[in-house]
Amino acid sequence: IVKKNGCCAVVRLSFLFQKTQRTFSKIVCFYRRSSARSYDTELQRCRPEAALVEFGDYHPLKPIMVTDTKTRHGARKGSTSSSSSSSSSVAPDPLSSMLDGTDPLSMFAAASVIEAPAMSHSRKEKEEEAVGPDFETWSSKRGEILARFTTTEKLSINLFMGSDRGKAPSPGSSAVSEKVRTRLEELDDLEEGSQKELLNLSQQEYANRIEELNQSLKEAWASDQKVKALKIVIQCSKLLSDTSVIQFYPSKFVLITDILDTFGRLVYDRIWTMCSDPRPLTDSFTVEDVNDTAKETCLNWFFKIASIRELLPRLYVEAAILKCNRFLNKCGIPETLPRLTAMIRGIGDPLVAAYARAYLCRVGMEVAPHLKDSLNRNFFDLLGTFRQVSSDSVQNQLVLQRVEVPEYLTLYSPAVNWILQCIAYRAPEPLLTEMTERCKKLGNNALLLNSVMRAFRPEFVAARATDFIGMIKDCDEAGFPKHLLFGALGRSLACADPPESERLTILNEAWKVITKVCSPQDYVICAEIWVEFTCRHFSKREVNTVLADVIKHMTPDRAFEDAYPQLQSVIRKILTYFHDFSLLFSMERFLPFLDMFQKDSVRVEVCRSIMDIFIRHQEEPSRDPVILNAMLHICKTMHDSVNALTLEDEKRSLALLIIGFIRMVSFGRDFEQQLSFCVEARATFCNLESVLVQLIHTVNQLAMETSRVMRGNHSRKTAAFVRACAAYSFITIPSLSSIFSRLSLYLLSGQVALANQCLSQADAFLKAAVSLLPEVPRSISVEGKLRSSESFLMDFINNFLATLLVVPDHPEHGVLYLVRGLLNMVQDYTWEDNSDAKVRVYISALPLLAAMSQETYLYSIPKVDSNETLYGGDPKFLSEINKLSETLIGQILDHLKALGRDEVRQQPLAFSLFGVLLAHGDLRNNKLSQLAVNLWNLSHKYGHCETRVSVRTLECMKHQAQQADMTHLSDTVQRLALQSRT
Repeated sequence: IVKKNGCCAVVRLSFLFQKTQRTFSKIVCFYRRSSARSYDTELQRCRPEAALVEFGDYHPLKPIMVTDTKTRHGARKGSTSSSSSSSSSVAPDPLSSMLDGTDPLSMFAAASVIEAPAMSHSRKEKEEEAVGPDFETWSSKRGEILARFTTTEKLSINLFMGSDRGKAPSPGSSAVSEKVRTRLEELDDLEEGSQKELLNLSQQEYANRIEELNQSLKEAWASDQKVKALKIVIQCSKLLSDTSVIQFYPSKFVLITDILDTFGRLVYDRIWTMCSDPRPLTDSFTVEDVNDTAKETCLNWFFKIASIRELLPRLYVEAAILKCNRFLNKCGIPETLPRLTAMIRGIGDPLVAAYARAYLCRVGMEVAPHLKDSLNRNFFDLLGTFRQVSSDSVQNQLVLQRVEVPEYLTLYSPAVNWILQCIAYRAPEPLLTEMTERCKKLGNNALLLNSVMRAFRPEFVAARATDFIGMIKDCDEAGFPKHLLFGALGRSLACADPPESERLTILNEAWKVITKVCSPQDYVICAEIWVEFTCRHFSKREVNTVLADVIKHMTPDRAFEDAYPQLQSVIRKILTYFHDFSLLFSMERFLPFLDMFQKDSVRVEVCRSIMDIFIRHQEEPSRDPVILNAMLHICKTMHDSVNALTLEDEKRSLALLIIGFIRMVSFGRDFEQQLSFCVEARATFCNLESVLVQLIHTVNQLAMETSRVMRGNHSRKTAAFVRACAAYSFITIPSLSSIFSRLSLYLLSGQVALANQCLSQADAFLKAAVSLLPEVPRSISVEGKLRSSESFLMDFINNFLATLLVVPDHPEHGVLYLVRGLLNMVQDYTWEDNSDAKVRVYISALPLLAAMSQETYLYSIPKVDSNETLYGGDPKFLSEINKLSETLIGQILDHLKALGRDEVRQQPLAFSLFGVLLAHGDLRNNKLSQLAVNLWNLSHKYGHCETRVSVRTLECMKHQAQQADMTHLSDTVQRLALQSRT
């Protein structure tokens, strides 16, 4: 007996069978009434017998104890004698038997104690030199810079690639001095060679050209044209002196330094390879490990670079191969960094100089992050160049390019931010104090103050938030917008908490500035940052005020249409801190804020995020009208976005969210209100079939809960409500497109109606299910693939048959009218070719008929009179069962005969019918017993049947034959023979 969909199902015996090659001989038999059953007695017989098991000394869970006695340390060398209490076949424990009782890890720890001082010292140096994963790398900033600093102006590239004398020397040229002289001439030729100029390039075309140069560099290096590769790097470095399109300079810096990085890596790898003979170098190699050839090659590269005449390319190219100083001497990098830092002072343009310092700091952090003095010197030099911003040369350049001073100052941000990040990495807190003091001393300190707040740890900034606000107030508004400064401060405060007593003052001071920002785009960027601070530290009142201010700024001229990403971020931050939806929806400005999302795709995405948070964090079912009305509105927005072009995965995703909401709605014992909600939801979500299925399940659960709670009270009212639930299901099910969903829901709803004594409604559901069977297609789509529907249909029919045991016959219809109606539909259904499904249904129906012939049924429904009560064992009723059983057996036998020599299909069916006769038939009848024997012989004719199954079946029969009322099975067992496979 198995539980399935709320009802018990009689499980028929079915086994796997092998092939037979013989034709089934015609058998004429008479199937009389099935054997009488005593289900309680059978249950007792099936209980396992207790048996006393003696384990002795062995048990699989008992640990194996191994004891080894080792020789003393004073034993003679080479002695291997030892004594053990365990068996010689048991392998000794490697951790207890080796190293004189000490395991290898302990020995290693003991040995490492002696070397602890030296190891700890080297480890300490390594930690000082290494840059950890908490350091934000340059590659993570690259994309942001390229996306932020763009231009629509036309760009140009001027390259002096030299004349044809730049070819590699011929193999016959063996004189070293001649080779050196030729290469020096090639470098000099850079000033005299041909010029290649590309004009009127768009930003994307410019980036593509730079990438082509990067590829040309790699190809030249691979073809051993090292001088050509150096020419490319020098010419690209020269491009960094061009500020004709100044808004694009930060992005140009990113693109050009990619080429420099490639060149530095190629040079370093080549020299490393030269040192790898006969064995490769380790990461911690010293100068003594480098051979003379590699040192000469490395020195040659530095000589080539020193011969570059112009300052900027000489500086950049030497910085690119700075790491190669490790091959020459120990002090190469510490000595080179200060020299390069001093060289940058010769660059006249402050913007070009700032990015040169940023590149030098970037390379320095990669090769020697512990050399902080160089980083600090670059930063202090940068501070000294700020006065150049107001110089005539810079101002004239800005006027010529129509660039305002605030926009110009933002161009410094990536360089200054990077330098400060390098300085602030694992820096002590007093360093922040020193930086803030320097900011106060500078007249135009807004840019630096912005970078300081972005570079240092949020904890440091949050602890001094009030001081930073005072410094922001003193900044010159014309030089750098204050809302950007408050944005930088807000990012730090979103990650670290300022002192509690200062939080309200901080919020008020910040919002005084933010709310005065005229540009909607600038306003919403800054407001988005401070929303998180507000949500994190304040109540719904302050958050509601912030939302009102955002609506006020973003509604005019539909400015919200250009700020959807920022507005979505505001919603996400609010949902992060507010999980109480009754509190959330009680904010007056929350729903009006949602109304600003008028683009369909964005609006649906916002609704999805709200629903996802609701499902994950709403712990208890809710009946709050504020929550329900708001969530219904949100779910309706998602539902209405579904159209004919919506993908199935998208429909499934939206449906799951809506179903999650429906499951969280509960009106307690107000069942009528719950049903009214389901009626409203059905009208609202009619386009999502899975949601309708969930609503039908909810209504069926509601009917069962009503019957359970109201049992014995207000029976008429309860019955009326259950009938209303049944009507809801009966109306909704036909709207579903999936035929198997309709079948299963008809059956489930019929079972619910039957359990609540609504017999006419149950009868209607079951008849509707039977009438739907002819519409079942022969194949259905499962996960995008066509599959036969036969297995699904068989599962449904077996479940349906199990339900029919407790369904009473309708007084206006004939005996077993539902059983006959089902079998007639099965008879008329168009099954697949070479299918035995119809006969298997007949075999499955026989246990049902046998169960119906019993005086007491196996299971029943309270307060529902099944056929056992209606007919009371009437002979006419039993006669109808016998007639129908004989008809089914005849159909099965005719099918077995028609199969002929097709043993692949014939044997399993014969053994299935044998199992049914054994379990449900009265084998004291000679003809029925003979039929069982014939079926056994047919299924075992050539020994292809599963031997283990057959043996177990015979053992079961022998065990049953020992019972007083089952002795007749002994004769049957003796007539059943097992045939070997040979």
